[in-house]
Amino acid sequence: MRVSEGQVTVEVPEQADAGKGENVFFNPVQELNRDITVAALRAYREREGGESYLDATAASGIRGVRAAADGWETALCDVDDEAVALCERNLERNGLAGEVHHENANVLMHSDAFDVVDVDPFGTPIPFADAAIQGTKGLLCVTATDTAPLCGAHFESGVRSYGAVPRNTEFHAEMGMRVLLSAMVRTAARYDIAARPVLSHATKHYARTYLDFEHGAKVANACIDELGYVHHCQRCLWRDHDHGLIADAPDACPVCEEHLQTAGPIWLGRTCDPEFAERVAEEITDDMGTAENARELLATLAAELDRPTHYDQHRLCKRWGRGAEAMDTFIEKLRDAGYDASRSHYGGTTFKTDADVVEIREATAE
Repeated sequence: MRVSEGQVTVEVPEQADAGKGENVFFNPVQELNRDITVAALRAYREREGGESYLDATAASGIRGVRAAADGWETALCDVDDEAVALCERNLERNGLAGEVHHENANVLMHSDAFDVVDVDPFGTPIPFADAAIQGTKGLLCVTATDTAPLCGAHFESGVRSYGAVPRNTEFHAEMGMRVLLSAMVRTAARYDIAARPVLSHATKHYARTYLDFEHGAKVANACIDELGYVHHCQRCLWRDHDHGLIADAPDACPVCEEHLQTAGPIWLGRTCDPEFAERVAEEITDDMGTAENARELLATLAAELDRPTHYDQHRLCKRWGRGAEAMDTFIEKLRDAGYDASRSHYGGTTFKTDADVVEIREATAE
């Protein structure tokens, strides 16, 4: 079947369950991801320059074709015969130039380097992480769709894939994002590269991040310093965090004295550069099918408070035995009490604040 996104029309396989074709993977749900990618590429090119873009796990080639239509010198890579043929047809269909590589993406990324590399595989991106970091000059874009291992729902798989202890908490989407970032930052640091996220979001069943590279042992060490652990109480939802590669968990929850769960090492730093998010929003155009949703998401990301976890008002109120209220009213109560607070993009009732769970309850009580 044919699909139109942005400035291009491409051929993709007829879709079976969950957007997966018989051989070549295509996920229509990720149109928002791809629209934001095009805008992020524009914002990055304006800020840093750059000409070459690699769609490392191309499948139908829709990412690479859209990048080519936006003026990038594009390479598309896939190991699958059908995918390679599809990429070539989709470039030709849109009258675009691009180099299609029929090989393992890791081989290509170890042998050549690109200004921007985009790794969007089915499942975990970790098998591509080392090669992608070696093959990226400036910006590395990464998608992970294995959210169950990332957030701790599939615990052993998460430990194996990401070299961290994930925990399945009520802020599971953010847990997954920060486990992914931790793995990418630690991998980059092995090569004396600081990989700093300039834009990240967890949407539906995937996590997406854009990592800006800076070379040098000193800056790589600074990134490692932003790793650490989150300690979380499943009973009262209190949590805290500390930096460092050795966990130093409290003996028990200071509020209800229950046992704490510890997750890490995860990324505790910013997941988004607010200025870059605003620039990306300016590059969203009305020909994008998800333009309205993309602008709303980017505005929320730009305003999101820099805290390593978020809360869900509905979950808190259920624990407290009281009804929820309008989010704007709830957040305003926190601000009136002297705390920083903002909505978060992880859900319609989620928020971030520097208040702890006891202070939240007291500040928002009627």
